[in-house]
Formats: sequence, C-alpha cells, structure tokens
Amino acid sequence: MTRTARFTLDPAFTVGEVNPRLFGSFVEHLGRCVYDGIHEPGHPSADEAGLRTDVLDLVRELGVTAIRYPGGNFVSGYRWEDSVGPADERPRRLDLAWRSTETNRFGLSEYIGFLRKIGPQAEPMLAVNLGTRGVQEAIQLQEYANHPSGTELSDRRIAHGDKDPFGIRLWCLGNEMDGPWQTGHKTAEEYGRLAAETARAMRQMDPSVELVACGSSSRAMPTFAAWEATVLAETYDLVDHVSLHAYYEETDGDRDSFLASAVDMESFIESVVATCDHIGARLKSTKKINLSFDEWNVWYMARFQQDAAENPLDWPEAPRLLEDNYSVTDAVVLGSLLIALLRHADRVTVACLAQLVNVIAPIMTEPGGPAWRQTTFFPFAQAARHGRGQVLDVRVDSPTYGTAKYGEADLLHATAVLDPESGAVTVFAVNRSQDTALPLEVALHAMDLSAVAEHQVIADADPEARNTLAEPERVAPHPAEGTLLAGGTLTAALEPLSWNMIRLV
Repeated sequence: MTRTARFTLDPAFTVGEVNPRLFGSFVEHLGRCVYDGIHEPGHPSADEAGLRTDVLDLVRELGVTAIRYPGGNFVSGYRWEDSVGPADERPRRLDLAWRSTETNRFGLSEYIGFLRKIGPQAEPMLAVNLGTRGVQEAIQLQEYANHPSGTELSDRRIAHGDKDPFGIRLWCLGNEMDGPWQTGHKTAEEYGRLAAETARAMRQMDPSVELVACGSSSRAMPTFAAWEATVLAETYDLVDHVSLHAYYEETDGDRDSFLASAVDMESFIESVVATCDHIGARLKSTKKINLSFDEWNVWYMARFQQDAAENPLDWPEAPRLLEDNYSVTDAVVLGSLLIALLRHADRVTVACLAQLVNVIAPIMTEPGGPAWRQTTFFPFAQAARHGRGQVLDVRVDSPTYGTAKYGEADLLHATAVLDPESGAVTVFAVNRSQDTALPLEVALHAMDLSAVAEHQVIADADPEARNTLAEPERVAPHPAEGTLLAGGTLTAALEPLSWNMIRLV
C-alpha cells in the first residue's frame, strides 16, 4: 500500500498574495494563433471586427488576465507602424522568425479591441522590438499608444479611430535576446546597455510604466545566470521584472521525468531569484526584482524541429504551426507547472501561458468550424478562477519515486490558496504516480472550515486521451468520490496520474 502523503495548512504561514497577472497568456503572430484563431472575418461567429465570438467566450471562461503581444520571436522584426491605420492599407511583410508572410490585418488597435471585449481583467502586455530597432522606435510606440493627444503620434492614433489612449502599463524590453535564433541577437553586455537606455527613455515619458528585462530564454542556455547578472547590473534600478521561459515535453518515453517537470521549474525560479538578489546585494539596493514567467507550457519542440527540417516553409500566410494536441498526461503536467508558479507567488508576479489559441494552446479552432477546449484548458481555468488570494506555505511529507532527469521526486505536488474574504481554501494537487492512487491527509490549523464544496479531477483510464475536432469533449473534469473534511482533517484519495482541485468552505 502506498504511504499517505500529508501536509498542514495554517493561515499564519503564507508565501504571498497571488498577483492576477499570474494567469496571463500570450498571443504571437505565429501560425494560426491570430489569423483563423482569434481573428477570422467571415466565420459564422465573427463580430463586426472579425473576432470569433466563440473564441472570445472560451477565453473568458479560461480566465486569462495579462496577454503578452505581439511576440515572441516575431517581435524582433516587428515594425509597429505597419500594424496601425486602415487595415486594407497596411503592408505585407516577410516574418523571418517563422518564415511566414505577415498581412498586418490584425494590429495594435485590433489587439486592444480584443482585450476590451474579453473584459476588464484582460490587461495589455506589449513587447517592443530591441532586435532590429531600438530606443526611438520604443518611445514612438509608447507615445502613439498612451499619450492622450496633441502630438503627431497621439493625434495619428486618434485619426486612426482610437480617441482614447490604450493605457499600456506593462512592457517587455525585447524577447529572448540571448538566443542565436533571435533576429538581432545580442550579447548580455549589448542587450543590457540597450535595455537600460530604452527603459530610461520610456520612464522619462511615463515614470509609472512597469518594465520586463529579458532573462535567459531557457535554463539550459550556456549563458544562464551570467546573462541575468550582466543584464541586471545595467538595468536593476530601471526595470521591475526579469523574464523566464520554459517548455517541457516527454522525451524517449520517459514519462516519470516528464511528470516531474515542475521540479525543474521550481529550481529555475529559485536560481533566478538568487541571481536577482545577489545583484541587489552588490548594488546595496533594497529593491526586489520580481519574475515574469512570460512563456511557459508543454511544447513538443522536438516534433516541431523535425517537421521544420523536413518541410521548410515558403512564406505562407498563417500556416499550421506548433498545433500540439494535448493528452491527459500533458494536462496533469501543466497543472503541476501552475502549482510551481503559485508556490512562488511572492516573486513570480507575471506569468503567461504560451500561447492562447491553436499554437501550443488550450483553445483550438477549425477555419469556418468550431472552437474547443484542449485537456490543458481545465487546470488553467480552475486555477485562474479559484487560485486567488494568499498562497499558504505547503511543505509536503510525501512518498517519492525515482526519475532519470531529476532524481527522487515527491509523488505529491501541491499548493493551497486562502481567499481572505470568504475564508475558503482551495487545494491544488497532482499525483505523479502512473498506476497507484495516493492517499492524502491535510491538517487544517486555526481555520473555520467545515465542508468539501467540490473535488474536481482530471484523470483518465487512458493517459493518452485527448480532445479533438472529432471528439471535442472526450476529456473533462469529473467529481471525486470519498473526499471528506472531519475533525479538522481533509482526507482524499488522489487518482493515479491526476490533477485535483479541492475547495474547502
């Protein structure tokens, strides 16, 4: 019999408050994320702006907040001027990042319009091009987007039909500038200096902006940590966040390691925090740099790289790229990655699931046809809805299992969030065992909780089960049986290879 996994919850011991931006997403001009995803004029559900209202409904249900745009690798060749003004007069451009043709039919105004239709929770997070452009273009974009009126650029926005400023507060200073694949790739010294100059100019226009400096594009980069240290030495007093990017996939049939991907994510976060604080100490600064985990997901990158080598693109419009179809196993791993982000909510204050529609996304669409939820939709939507408030300090006593990549890992990965207003607590938990249910006991100290409101599970007898165009509802959350709260102790049995959301009231 598997040993019981245990932890204790006490409202006196917290990690930090969840920033709503932790449930952000990412829209890049890549594949069918924008065209045939968000924007499809002529679709039966399209509104007057060409936005698919069926997709808008799913985006609202998903619960995303900050949406990063327009890239990604795309931004390093981006000319913002191409994306404004009458859509039928905008130029067509070659996009070097994804070897595609960009029509610019969907641009800056359409992006802001899309966010406004999602609702007030959807916040713009705009990236500036520091690959092929620089300080001047960044502040020109800022002036066009945010200055009320009375200058050439702000009046140009008004002439284009947008009387009100866009009010963009959160800005990314380029994208993955450490990567040799990036158009305009730079050394840490080159990028750090350019980022500092750009940040200084943007703050001259508006001291209240929040700025994200590029960290390493992955923990595996040979320059990891040294890159962050060099960049932050230049920008520490000028930026608010440093970025992290991480993608995970099952390789060589090693599912045990894949299920423990969050072990790597948590270590990555803690390493970047240590680097930030080291630079702060060197500079004798009391300021804390926060983390923007603005690209994260399960992505079968090896498949994409093989396909790209075998089938090179010849500048198509909106090709089918990176359209991974996610399994129950992928959903459990994604849920575990969400738990990792919540467990570090004191420093991870922005996070963007990459991406939103069609491209390694929780939402899929068919041109002229339906939109549906992937398996990964459900843990994100549940966390975005119920993972608000104070993250409680969860220290598990769990049986472990061996992995080839990460050594011994806990079978239980868990966190809990307290809603200070209602007093309700939501436990998010993953059982990494592929074949055995995991008994769980949670001791509740000094909490006025009396009942289990619900225990929803993502699990399936077939760990490869997935939602498709033919079977869009094959996988969905289901209620657990036997979960009890009595005498100040929660008891449950977590199904094998499962994501669990347990709400206590």
